[in-house]
Amino acid sequence: MKYLDPKADLTFKRVFGEHPDLVISLLNALLPITEEEAITDIEYLPADMVPDNPIRKYSIVDVRCRDKKGRQFLVEMQTVWSAEFQQRVLFNASKAYVRQLGKGEQYELLQPVYSLNLVNDIFEPNLKGFYHHYKLVHVEHTNRVIDGLQLIFVELPKFTPHTYSEKKMQILWLRYLTEIDEKTRVAPDELQENPDISKALTILEESAFSDEELARYEGFWDMVSVEKTLYNSGWRKGVAEGKAEGLAEGKAEGLAEGKAEGLAEGKAEGLAEGKAEGKAEAILQTAANLKKLNIPIEVIAQSTGLSIEEIKNM
Repeated sequence: MKYLDPKADLTFKRVFGEHPDLVISLLNALLPITEEEAITDIEYLPADMVPDNPIRKYSIVDVRCRDKKGRQFLVEMQTVWSAEFQQRVLFNASKAYVRQLGKGEQYELLQPVYSLNLVNDIFEPNLKGFYHHYKLVHVEHTNRVIDGLQLIFVELPKFTPHTYSEKKMQILWLRYLTEIDEKTRVAPDELQENPDISKALTILEESAFSDEELARYEGFWDMVSVEKTLYNSGWRKGVAEGKAEGLAEGKAEGLAEGKAEGLAEGKAEGLAEGKAEGKAEAILQTAANLKKLNIPIEVIAQSTGLSIEEIKNM
């Protein structure tokens, strides 16, 4: 048996965007909700949230759904981390929250929005743990919470099961996402024995995809490779230029205020400016290259954080 990687855009949406029972299972396993709050049903909503006003920003998520209580759930798989992604998550969740109400409707009708973001990259190297939960809390009295937005980020590379025999659904789903890929020929027994995971494995079988879909699948990973290369090279270039510029400015200021202090300040400012400029350049270059590869503009916008108009005008 040969499987595809569930973290690719095509496979992730096939598993969780077309099978309500599987996305319910994933959400109940990974969201910070109690048994009494468990999700029992969902309806899929359009993944692309078109703005009411053309001036406002267009956005797309991988999976968007709602249960009978009105709670909305956004699910994203992100293969390459960038600081912009975190802001995009907040933007998408806020948009979903605001758009619940029509004109004249009462605020009491608003229901929570949960945003689950699975990231195949390490973005919090200084924090222990792979699970990061953000919500609106009182700074001094953290038991005081404003319900509304719940943002969850999962660093998949940090996840390691304590024991491979553990059958808790959170562990099984994370193992599914981190252990199954093109190299897998036989899935672990613990995964095959669970009905939900077994079904999700069957969906990943390579034989279930057409030649056209397999070409799109390969194209996705090519896009990820290009994005990583450009992002990393842009970041390194920005750091190098920032150091040079910072040293020059630091030396000049150091003549007046003291060489040691000037160098330190110049390096800090130069590094910050260089990193920012380098990241911006890398994102624009990434978008341009992906456009040349005929990647859909909506996908480029989702990957880079740029607007569709910015990409069209390149």
